[in-house]
Amino acid sequence: MTITFITGANKGLGRETARRLIEHGHTVLVGARDRERGEETAAALGARHVPIDVTDDASVAAAAANVAAREGRIDVLINNAGVHGPVGDPGDLTAADAFAVLDVNVLGVVRTTTAFLPLLRRSADPVVINVSSGMGSLALTHDPDRPESHVIAPLYTSSKAALTMLTTQYAKGLDGIRVNAADPGYTATDLNGHSGPQTVTEGTDAIVALATEEPGAGTGRFVSRHGEIAWS
Repeated sequence: MTITFITGANKGLGRETARRLIEHGHTVLVGARDRERGEETAAALGARHVPIDVTDDASVAAAAANVAAREGRIDVLINNAGVHGPVGDPGDLTAADAFAVLDVNVLGVVRTTTAFLPLLRRSADPVVINVSSGMGSLALTHDPDRPESHVIAPLYTSSKAALTMLTTQYAKGLDGIRVNAADPGYTATDLNGHSGPQTVTEGTDAIVALATEEPGAGTGRFVSRHGEIAWS
């Protein structure tokens, strides 16, 4: 039985990923900061809620200890928790604004990955999936035919560019663990006021594909629902 831990799993892409992976036979651990929503989601899907705030070292450590005591390992870690931050004119951005976004979207991934590595190393086929975005791509945000080029979200885009590069470095440096990034595409979620044209099911295609690959699949990739993409 594949055991999968998902951060930010109480709504949106995280919840839909959990639902779909349960259908694939995974044992899913719903990581969520909001205890009530996390427990409601877990009960509705047939999963188990594990409290986690990816911005808090103690919370992340407690979540890893919780899983170590109950399941003993994980096979797939999906770093999904994310925030958007300010949009529009970047002239008023502050360091506090930047830290608030990076603390979840990048530092949260570092905290969680480090804390869960011992549990991943107990798996026969450990996998880490970082939910990144084409919004962090220079090529896509400069292509006028792409929706990514029409949004000014300086901190979100910067954080996702950092996350994709972090993914490639993990892939090179973590022997025996497949580490890949997923681009959900422009999906209707709370993150964008449900303005995206894709459904959450379409938005989770790449994540689910990476989580259900056969052992020996590639590492260090950036994948959308349309296939592997070159990140630049």
